[in-house]
Amino acid sequence: MHQAIEKIKGGLVVSCQAYPGEPLRHPETMAQMAMAAVEGGAVGIRCQGLADIAAIKGQVSVPVIGIWKDGEEGVYITPTLRHARCCAAAGADIIAIDATGRPRPDGLTYAETVHALHDEGVVVMADCGSFADAERAVEAGTDIISTTLSGYTGERPKTDGPDFELLGQMIEAFPDVPVLCEGRIHTPDQLRRVMATGAWAAVVGTAITHPTTITRWFAAKL
Repeated sequence: MHQAIEKIKGGLVVSCQAYPGEPLRHPETMAQMAMAAVEGGAVGIRCQGLADIAAIKGQVSVPVIGIWKDGEEGVYITPTLRHARCCAAAGADIIAIDATGRPRPDGLTYAETVHALHDEGVVVMADCGSFADAERAVEAGTDIISTTLSGYTGERPKTDGPDFELLGQMIEAFPDVPVLCEGRIHTPDQLRRVMATGAWAAVVGTAITHPTTITRWFAAKL
């Protein structure tokens, strides 16, 4: 198993992302956010975009999970082989890609993309939206599978918190594959339950690194 995967086992991966038009949208700012997260105990960082990947990789010693979001519909999380290769070149230790069965912009299948990346020594994480996605990812030899897209592809309901049902199904069905839980982990108690379920690691983003959303949670209670 790759060293980067071993390093995140049993720990908290923090997603540091800001979206176009947001005040924190700057590679240096995201690198500072990542450094603060590592200081707080993060064992890994997930980040978006080549500039952010490069900036963060230059400042932290923990594994970096890189993605490149391109587009707004369908497959847009590291949607093509080219996007994945660029993330690897920018310094990401693990590349997360959309593992759904939806058409990919470059015409390659998910499996073809994974095989090409493995030939180049790239560690691949599958962002899954359903159990079928997880099956597809494991069959393709993916290194890590995750619940990232659950509730966002129309195949499963969007739960208030993490999709514990899907997480449990993936852990039970694929005991030899690291399963990450990502998506709507908003409290330490939810994180504790995720890890008690048997997740290899958990990814938390919004609740730690997205102050606009956190402020809205508080303001909504007024």
